Amino acid sequence: YRMADAITPRDKDYSQWYLDVVKHAKLAEHSPVRGCMIIRPNGYALWENMQAALDGMFKATGHENAYFPIFIPQSFLAREAAHVEGFAKECAVVTHSRLKIEDDELIADPASKLEENLIVRPTSETIIWDTYSRWIQSWRDLPILMNQWANVVRWEMRTRLFLRTMEFLWQAGHTAHATRDEAMEETLKILDIYATFCEEYMALPVIKGVKTPSERFAGAEETFCIEALMQDGKALQAGTSHFLGQNFGKAFNCQFQNKENELEYVWGTS
Repeated sequence: YRMADAITPRDKDYSQWYLDVVKHAKLAEHSPVRGCMIIRPNGYALWENMQAALDGMFKATGHENAYFPIFIPQSFLAREAAHVEGFAKECAVVTHSRLKIEDDELIADPASKLEENLIVRPTSETIIWDTYSRWIQSWRDLPILMNQWANVVRWEMRTRLFLRTMEFLWQAGHTAHATRDEAMEETLKILDIYATFCEEYMALPVIKGVKTPSERFAGAEETFCIEALMQDGKALQAGTSHFLGQNFGKAFNCQFQNKENELEYVWGTS
């Protein structure tokens, strides 16, 4: 009863009720860094169970896990115009490699200024497609079905525990294909996996659909999504699958020799 008394009634303030539940269940708490969170053992155990189930679904459909650096050269982000425009305002930037004490104050050491700024990963398309351009030469190298479990940083102004924080845990698949049809089939296959996971593992009904051009992932041709209905009547984006077309293949000069011995840009998804 004591705990129930401390929780805001759901019909009075839905947002505060949600935060109260997270707090009393000891799932997470705010960190000293604004917009970030500390995931407590109860919350992380939920993540581990979700990760294990979803990881098994990916591997059952031929995907492999890999890991790419958290730091991305700034020039990489600039190669795909829509991509950089979509993420420029959310990027954390590393400009120096060390600190020094000057007049009892800790400052960035001017002598350690980097030759090129590094972006703290907001998403991994650019560094992965730079890598794919070295891995792929022929149609025999395709498809590549890669998944990454990682953290990302997006400098969000308005944050909420688990729903959107400046640093968050996620998975992101990055696949490369020889044809448009194969890439689109992959995009929709992953959307179905997300929906199945939410509905059959999480008991969370979702609606599948396509995003409007203004809501589309920066650099994609199409973004498909699953949306869940919250108890206050608002929709919550719960997963996205992006058809990238040849946009990143062209931006990173990722070409392959097809079966007709012609050079063609690779088709991608994320």
